[in-house]
Amino acid sequence: MTESAVSRAQPTPTRTTRPSLLPLVLDGVSFTAGRQTLLNDVNLAFNAGALSVVLGPNGAGKTLLIKLCHGLLRPAAGSVNWSDPAAARRPDAQAMVFQRPVLLRRSVAGNILYALRVGRVKRAQRPARLQEALALAGLSAMAARPARVLSGGEQQRLALARAWALHPQVLFLDEPTANLDPAATRRVEEMVGSIRSTGTKIIMSTHDLGQARRLADEIVFLHQGSVVETGEAAAFFERPLTQTAAAFLDGRLLW
Repeated sequence: MTESAVSRAQPTPTRTTRPSLLPLVLDGVSFTAGRQTLLNDVNLAFNAGALSVVLGPNGAGKTLLIKLCHGLLRPAAGSVNWSDPAAARRPDAQAMVFQRPVLLRRSVAGNILYALRVGRVKRAQRPARLQEALALAGLSAMAARPARVLSGGEQQRLALARAWALHPQVLFLDEPTANLDPAATRRVEEMVGSIRSTGTKIIMSTHDLGQARRLADEIVFLHQGSVVETGEAAAFFERPLTQTAAAFLDGRLLW
């Protein structure tokens, strides 16, 4: 598959009936490091369907929020609650892709197959899942190539494909294009759109206003560790409810 085919890949996974993880509810969540409060009294609910973008300037607490939602960190106060906590612990329930992809010293295909094995996908299903994920990422022709010699954009697409190969109900993305050039960013955004079309709930962070406008259905706007504003994306960009959000949209918000 050529690079240009990324946007045309239309994955159609066969999903078995699983307990729904959503909504994901954060109730009074705070996070501290030493004596500094980095997130303060966050109250949010993420529901199925909409692509949710956590938006804000650098240092706002976006990555912390994503990690708390995924369970990589524990809040100092408050709680993070899935609709079905037991189901949320399944290896195919939720996945996360970081700003800088972490790839194994294996081939492109080997990275995906490792995730399928660890995720306890049945052996008979793995070849089809592998080909599906490679096609989605536009990496079919590179399946045998060592993953760590790929370009930055290709590595991020592989990280996305590896996460999606398990068909998670929820996929967390932490500024997935922050280190990419515009062409690589476009390809990753196309891939995110394709993943969203399969029914996977996407919760992603970004400070890129253009990206948020292109992808978001709903916005969670963070500033200095607090949720300043939430709502439907189009309304947020057209009529922000707070002076802080308006200043950010106009490029006037200083940390």
